[in-house]
Amino acid sequence: MKLSHLPLRLATGAFILNSGVSKLNLDKDTAGYLQGMASNAFPQAGKLEPEKFGKALSAAEITVGAMLLAPFVPSRLAGLALAAFSGGLLTMYFKTPELTEEDGIRPSQDGIAVAKDSWMAAIALALIFNRKHKKSKK
Repeated sequence: MKLSHLPLRLATGAFILNSGVSKLNLDKDTAGYLQGMASNAFPQAGKLEPEKFGKALSAAEITVGAMLLAPFVPSRLAGLALAAFSGGLLTMYFKTPELTEEDGIRPSQDGIAVAKDSWMAAIALALIFNRKHKKSKK
């Protein structure tokens, strides 16, 4: 892991890991609410029982957060996991009309909390596309 990746991975990984751990024991109503939001973008999510969906979401967040925090996981691999995760969240954001203004892009008051996931997508891209520079020989 490059030193320049450390702040990106620590901040994002800790945030996502904490979110996943906090979802370990979701009640049925909260799991159902989150499942309903996810179903806007991914209809197959609605086919699970709410409790199973909540457990799967929690496991996904814990896995992505742990990958970002683990120094032995290459940044590109951690970035790919983060890209998939944040891409799913942004898909949900854009496919849920009440989260955006009428233009379908700018966040509504309800969408501000989800719009922040665009930062995670940007961090993912930074981790994926950051390449090692070879020293030139003179």
